[in-house]
Amino acid sequence: MVSPASKPIDDLRKTVNRLKRAQGQLAAVISAIESGADCRTTVTQLAAVSSALDRAGFTIISSAMKGCLADPGTSTDKQPLSVDELEKLLLALA
Repeated sequence: MVSPASKPIDDLRKTVNRLKRAQGQLAAVISAIESGADCRTTVTQLAAVSSALDRAGFTIISSAMKGCLADPGTSTDKQPLSVDELEKLLLALA
């Protein structure tokens, strides 16, 4: 069973892993463009990068929302996010 304290660390690790995969995918897109690869393959890889970045952003915002809802006084941010700020961040990903 995962303790509540380790949950944010697990979320962070998963997000970092997702971003590292996106980094590798982006390198593949750049390489494909430079080598003149098929347009379909390049665009498919680019879509995968975009999706991975979006999911990472949503995960980060979700973790912040969970933290604020669970106990606003224990936020690890220097300045806790307001509901309006969370909403703006979420809409920035849309």
